Amino acid sequence: QVQFVESGGGLVQPGGSLRLSCVASGFSLYHYAVNWFRQAPGKEREGISCISYMDGRTVYEESVKGRFTISRDNSKGTVYLQMNNLKPDDTAVYYCATDRSSVCHGNYRNPKVMDYWGKGTQVTVSS
Repeated sequence: QVQFVESGGGLVQPGGSLRLSCVASGFSLYHYAVNWFRQAPGKEREGISCISYMDGRTVYEESVKGRFTISRDNSKGTVYLQMNNLKPDDTAVYYCATDRSSVCHGNYRNPKVMDYWGKGTQVTVSS
């Protein structure tokens, strides 16, 4: 089965940090740009960050810019999302996805163009 496997979610207090990990299962993400999405209860799934394979370029949605950092270790086949200064509004299920392109496109926030997904990991920010 071709999918991502996310991990690292949990319950954290406001202002705290978490690091999410994403590995590929059934395929290699070696040549693919990888995206992080999230979906809060009652809201649509939204793209928040992307990292290209070709040059490691990153993009961030405004609400997470300066707080979240996406990175990848191609030798381990893993993509990370370091989340700092977490807020209650960050509470959501977080997903990895790829459209199987090697670079991040302008539509990186659109879930409809993604081909491979994971099942997600829950992040809850609450005191």
